[in-house]
Amino acid sequence: MVAVDRVIAARLDTGVPLVSHVSKYIIAAGGKRLRPALLLLMAGTLGYTGDQRYNLAAVVEFIHTATLLHDDVVDESTLRRGRPTANESFGNPASVLVGDFLYSRAFQMMLDADNMRVMQILAEATNVIAEGEVLQLMNMHDASLNEAAYLRVIRSKTAKLFEASTRLAAVLAGASAVVEESCATYGQALGTAFQVIDDVLDYAGDATETGKNLGDDLREGKTTLPLILAMQRAQPDESALVRAAIEAGDTTQLPLIVEIVRQTGALDATRAAAATEAQRAIDALRDFPDNSHRRGLLHLASQLLQRRA
Repeated sequence: MVAVDRVIAARLDTGVPLVSHVSKYIIAAGGKRLRPALLLLMAGTLGYTGDQRYNLAAVVEFIHTATLLHDDVVDESTLRRGRPTANESFGNPASVLVGDFLYSRAFQMMLDADNMRVMQILAEATNVIAEGEVLQLMNMHDASLNEAAYLRVIRSKTAKLFEASTRLAAVLAGASAVVEESCATYGQALGTAFQVIDDVLDYAGDATETGKNLGDDLREGKTTLPLILAMQRAQPDESALVRAAIEAGDTTQLPLIVEIVRQTGALDATRAAAATEAQRAIDALRDFPDNSHRRGLLHLASQLLQRRA
């Protein structure tokens, strides 16, 4: 990861001060670097030790950071990782344009791999992520959203870059198509579990730990799995209250809604859904070599369910 951070720092160097300033602000904000770590761990599992893993790990972090910049503008978010968002600090125009810079810089860096399969994977991933963002926008304030539609959004918007990260490691290692698909399955399943737990934390987390305002999803009109399950299980009047809050983006009844989500068992059921995805990730690595990198991937999947931030 130190080597990846060196690549990131070098590639953020630009003659436009505001670009460097905003990019460094959000990248230095204490992110988990989870996607680059997945690429490095999967590459290690498959025995690939070439320097191109550092370059592509930086690429996926740039793509992820670009999506964060754009997300926060669209969602009008004010807090991320315990700090004011870039749009709150520098304004929407700077955030959008620097996000564009990070996307374009990522595509410049992809060329260094000199591998058309790498280009295909990352081009598809960025396209699917954008589709997921638009799907989420279309679903805002739609309280009739079902679990299948919810999963479609998070598998596009969040899990796709996890999947691309682990798939890229397989390509770098020259793995077979079967192994590549297993790597992709691990990444997609882990990314899905990660987002499902993130949605739990919007109703069960501690703002000082999560670094974001609780109830943000509700304020933005996002119908996430805890709310979907709560509406299915609650009494008609409680379900109607949750539905109205989603449709209006109203957080004035947030404490009561949190209580409904908890009392109906929706949080436990959502965690169970995340556990199913985490187990799917673990199963995908069943036939992989037993080394420290594989054990790290297995540990990551099992510990994800304990996530608090």
